[in-house]
Amino acid sequence: MNLTITGHHLEVTPAIREYVETKLDRVIRHFDHVTSVSVILSVEKLRQKAEVTLHVRGKDIFVEAESEDMYATLDNLMDKLDRQVLKHKEKTGEHTREALKHQAAE
Repeated sequence: MNLTITGHHLEVTPAIREYVETKLDRVIRHFDHVTSVSVILSVEKLRQKAEVTLHVRGKDIFVEAESEDMYATLDNLMDKLDRQVLKHKEKTGEHTREALKHQAAE
């Protein structure tokens, strides 16, 4: 998995980088097919904004959040991303097909 963390008008400190990585571990634990993650952190006046694009097989999941504190923003972002990943996982799990011979027997 490739992880890219960039900052717009913000220096990405090692503490923020580690915080993002630990929060992403919780999300990626649900879904193994993550190929890359791109996180953009930005500051616009008094608003802290975070965006994440998660590339999985067959879909790109985009989530954004903003608030006045960067750590609160990251918490909200990861909660939203967790819900989106679980929703995507449920949708892909529903598409399992049974063999044709088992369907004919019923």
